Amino acid sequence: MLFSPTGLGECFREWEDLEKNYQQIQDTHRLYKQKLEEVTKLQDSCSGAISRQRKKLKELTVSLKECKENPPTPKLSPEEMDAIAEIEDSMKDRANAFCEMEAFLPKKNGLYLTLVLGNVNVTLLNKQSKFAYKDEYEKFKLVLTVILFVFAFTCRFLFSYRALDALFNFLLVWYYCTLTIRESILISNGSRIKGWWVFHHYVSTFLSGVMLTWPEGALYQMFRNQFLTYCQYQSFVQFLQYYYQSGCLYRLRALGERHNMDLTVEGFQSWMWRGLTFLLPFLFFGHFWQLYNSITLFKMFQLPECKEWQVVMCGCSYMVLFMGNFFTTLGVVYQKYMNNQDKSKNL
Repeated sequence: MLFSPTGLGECFREWEDLEKNYQQIQDTHRLYKQKLEEVTKLQDSCSGAISRQRKKLKELTVSLKECKENPPTPKLSPEEMDAIAEIEDSMKDRANAFCEMEAFLPKKNGLYLTLVLGNVNVTLLNKQSKFAYKDEYEKFKLVLTVILFVFAFTCRFLFSYRALDALFNFLLVWYYCTLTIRESILISNGSRIKGWWVFHHYVSTFLSGVMLTWPEGALYQMFRNQFLTYCQYQSFVQFLQYYYQSGCLYRLRALGERHNMDLTVEGFQSWMWRGLTFLLPFLFFGHFWQLYNSITLFKMFQLPECKEWQVVMCGCSYMVLFMGNFFTTLGVVYQKYMNNQDKSKNL
């Protein structure tokens, strides 16, 4: 193909424009790397300053405690006691402020993230990135909940193949493993998730893995339909929880009563008391279904033909899930009830 002089001249001019633009890109990238180094130094400086002040605050707390227990004079004056109380309140506020600051600073990963990802910095450095990751986590849970419900329905009522069951259990293992990793990253970025609601995903991962290895046989078929029906109910309740918790969290965040990085959970927490108590019967029914699964499996384990170790391990896992879910939910309800009683007495 032959170029006309006019067309060739346009190509030269285009190349010159590209050269100028390339120089601008290089300058911008050079400035970006410079600012990145400055940010890294500021992060290290800020982290170090917080650590030093935390150490001094800890020493000051011990000193104030000694002053109250063993005052230099026979008795501290009311003004001195008020000053000490004011300092202690300020120190509590300072500790909360440090937690907010550290949510935007790189930190060392916990044991689980270190084992899975290595020593990779997972701290997101701006609010937009944190919110985007949190919202993506919530959408991931919702989509997988619907998929798991459809999959369990298919295995229960349409196709009865062990290979399809294994694929369903593999999906459960992957889902819960992914949840534990994402939740650990969210906790590193300031999300406040109660201990049990994180730990029960590890138990669920283990349970799904054991179900995946359970070989085809009479005992597996005996428990199969009960397990798949339970999975459908669990997905249904999780969908209800997501739908109503997300709306409740949105309202509470707008009122400034909840943290922006708080998440929906597969259980009941104190902030759900207003407006979400109707979920409690569904939750308690699911908890007792876990107990029923555990009792069923323990009875199967006592049968003479029982040779699979998966039976007792699944039974123990369901018992742990029942006890953790039931007593954690019961504790939240009892604590909230007692708080309401105290408020009524004060009125």
